[in-house]
Amino acid sequence: MTTSLRSLFEDIQQVTDKDELRSHLAPQLRTYFAATRSGVFFFDQLLTSPKFQPVLDLALSLERNPVARYISERHTVVHEGMVTTPKAWTLICPRPDHWHVMAGPIIDRGQVVGAVGCTREKSMSAFDAQNLADLSAICLHLSAWTATVRAARSAASTPRCQPPGTRPLTQRELQIADLVALGRTNAQIGSELWITENSVKQALKRMFRKLNVSSRTEMVAQLSQAALPSSSAP
Repeated sequence: MTTSLRSLFEDIQQVTDKDELRSHLAPQLRTYFAATRSGVFFFDQLLTSPKFQPVLDLALSLERNPVARYISERHTVVHEGMVTTPKAWTLICPRPDHWHVMAGPIIDRGQVVGAVGCTREKSMSAFDAQNLADLSAICLHLSAWTATVRAARSAASTPRCQPPGTRPLTQRELQIADLVALGRTNAQIGSELWITENSVKQALKRMFRKLNVSSRTEMVAQLSQAALPSSSAP
């Protein structure tokens, strides 16, 4: 079965945690890019796992690896031919299954929090401009997924105040409320949360009933007021 770029985008949105993302996406990347090896790495996981120490010491070393350094400085995809010569690369990474290397960053809040990489053997063709463009698109979706998952976990661990006498909103409804407060349209909210515009409309109707309001403005004002700290008497 051929893996398409669109199917990769869709699959990224279906996974729920980093381990599932790594195990599910890496084989598909290998197929899509006709790579010998592929991987998805998150730095917080690498730092807590001894088995990934070789990855940190070599593949992601800013001092030793010009590919990693390029990603760190420019926040964009790169292959080894853009930053060094073939002879120098064999000294940096002598593994025969890493003769050609292409990698890109996973970004969250302006920081590189992970990386995606693919390799090919010497007998295979080098990664080209189209490969770089496709990996760049994949990195964009992975960065969006990472930001969404981190925000959801942060919100889940932080109590959300809601007006007294109203039914609690679900996590998804709170996400929609936050985007409404930012001035997003139903279509924009649907696009950001990967749901249909009609799903947004139906969710807003339920939210209005729960909060006993009749408009987006009233809903935002009510939730904002509930979030304010109570003033203490002098």
